[in-house]
Order: sequence, then C-alpha cells, then structure tokens
Amino acid sequence: MRPLEQRANRVIAERDFIAPDAQPCALPAADQAIIGETAECISRAKRKKRPVIMAFGAHLIKNGMGSVLIDLIEKGWLTHLATNGAGIIHDWEFAFLGASSEHVQDNMAKGCFGHWEETGFYLNLALMVGAYEGLGYGESIGALIQNEKLVLPTTGSLRQTIIQDAAQNDGKAAAAADLLAAMHQFKLKCGRIDIPHPYKRFSVQAAAHRLRVPFTAHPMFGHDVIYTHPISCGAAIGRTAERDFLSFADSISRLEDGVYLSVGSAVMSPMIFEKAFSMAQNLSLQKENKIERHYILVVDLAKLNWNWSRQGEPPENNPAYYLRFCKTFSRVGGTMRYLSANNRDFLLALAKELKQHQ
Repeated sequence: MRPLEQRANRVIAERDFIAPDAQPCALPAADQAIIGETAECISRAKRKKRPVIMAFGAHLIKNGMGSVLIDLIEKGWLTHLATNGAGIIHDWEFAFLGASSEHVQDNMAKGCFGHWEETGFYLNLALMVGAYEGLGYGESIGALIQNEKLVLPTTGSLRQTIIQDAAQNDGKAAAAADLLAAMHQFKLKCGRIDIPHPYKRFSVQAAAHRLRVPFTAHPMFGHDVIYTHPISCGAAIGRTAERDFLSFADSISRLEDGVYLSVGSAVMSPMIFEKAFSMAQNLSLQKENKIERHYILVVDLAKLNWNWSRQGEPPENNPAYYLRFCKTFSRVGGTMRYLSANNRDFLLALAKELKQHQ
C-alpha cells in the first residue's frame, strides 16, 4: 500500500468540478422535451411528497458533477441517491484529497493500481464501525466525511456485545467481533480518530448525511479498489450494503406518483431496481394496491431504437440486445423514457429546467 499523496490524479475538485449554474450544451429538441417532461414530473412528485430517486454510475461523480447533485438535494429535488462502490470511493477521495481518478493503465503496469493506504484503510474501517453501529454503507462513509472522525469502542465493550448479543441473531455480535479482530490485528486504540476532510464541501455523501437524505451504496465484491487492502472485511461490506439495499427498497415501495432516474448505470441500477420493485409490488398487491403511476427516465450514452412493448425481444445481432436493462424498466408500468445523452449535459439541463419550478 502506498500513500495517497504520491498518486497522480486526473480530476482535481477545485479545478474540474462543474458549478450548478453552468450552462449545458445544446441538446436536440426531442431530448430537451423529455427533460422538460422529467422536470414537470419531479416538481409534481415534490408537491405530493413522493420520492425522487436517482441511481447513477461512478462517472457522474468522476465527471465533476458532485456540486450539481449537492445543489439538487439542498433544494429538495432529490430524495434518495444510489450509486455503486466506485461512486462512493471517488466522492470520498474528492473530500479527503481534493482529487481522484488515477491513471489506471500506468498503475496496472507498475502493480500499484488501487493500492492506496488511506482509501483502503479509512473506508474499510468506517464500514466496520458502521456495521457495528447499525449504519448502511453510504451512511457510514457519509458520517466519516461529515464528522471528520471515527470513534472506536473499547475492546471491553466489544467483548461484552459479543457475549450479550450473540443469541439475538441481529448481526451486532458478529460485527463487534469483526471490529475487535481488526483493532487487534492493526493495533488500533479505542477512542476518537480525527480524519480531516478539507474538501468535504465537494462531497455528495457528506451533504446527504447532513441533510438526512438517503445515499445508498450497492457494491459488488471484487469491483472496488478497497478490497485489496489488508483490513478489508467482507462481512462488514455485506452488512452495510444489505442495509442500504433495504433502504433503497423502502424508497421504491413509495414510488407511486414518484420519479426514478437511472443515469449512466447499465448494470447496478436496473439490477437493484428490479429486485426492489418486485418486493415492493408484492407487498402492495397483498394490500390490494398496485404501484403503477410513476415516471422512469433512463439516461445513457448508447443509442436505443427498440420498443419492447411493440417489437418483443430483440435479436442478438441487434444493438438493442445489449440494452436489455431498459426492458426491466419498461415492464413495470407507469411512464418510461430513454434519453441518449452525456450525463453532464443531462444533469445541467435538468437543473436548469427545475429552476423554473422553484
């Protein structure tokens, strides 16, 4: 593991982050019409106190759009944010270092890609503390950034928790055992660890934690650089990520008259959405209700020229076959739109459109 300060970074927050009032590039009239429709639906959802959920890939953070997301949640336009493990990591590095996005090809050749001490150590430790405290993945990291500290319990209290809570089968005893083992292995003392985040104004997670807006993480094992650090604990990752999925499912359960935005995420977003929506619809139908009035917008770079409702399953030689994730959204009722656009241009255009609804 190498010190993070030694790493060359491609994105510098103070230089590259996009201001919320920056002008978007001109979009085709048809695309602008979809964005206008989306803004109308978001405004209506806000008036009705229904959820507006945005799930997004890591590039939205890496492209410097964190300040725009912060502005949207501060104004109450977004009620739930969801991203993958890489999105969490980039957002944290911007808050801690003021920079992120290493040179992958060069560092792979040197055998040091992702091997950064502070990123691996602090994020994994925050997840272990969060698992013990009953927090989710995103909440654990958001609290670390916003509070600029971690507090490790005494080893005596951890041992007492292991003994007293083992029979309750709620995971707290096991989480205590994981944290105790890490403290022993890495010679960590109990008490407060100050971890300054001088650039936390750029952190979406910190803003969400401060504003009590759910920010959930949906990682996959082996996808993220923090798994290469010796302190990484799969059990803590699993516990916190499971809590986040249930938090996400809770928001989806209230999607009637709400809005779901999937931005630059061809895998994570549709995968968690279809499971959460099925859970929510199952419970809703048991109560003789149905979730069917909602608005879904999928935004990605790929072009889409296939209508599943009319044309059925696309053949494997059709480009639409590789956009099967859209089928997930098109089968759940409500209104679904697809927009092929750069996520920077889309988000700035949406923010500009929403200003007319303030």
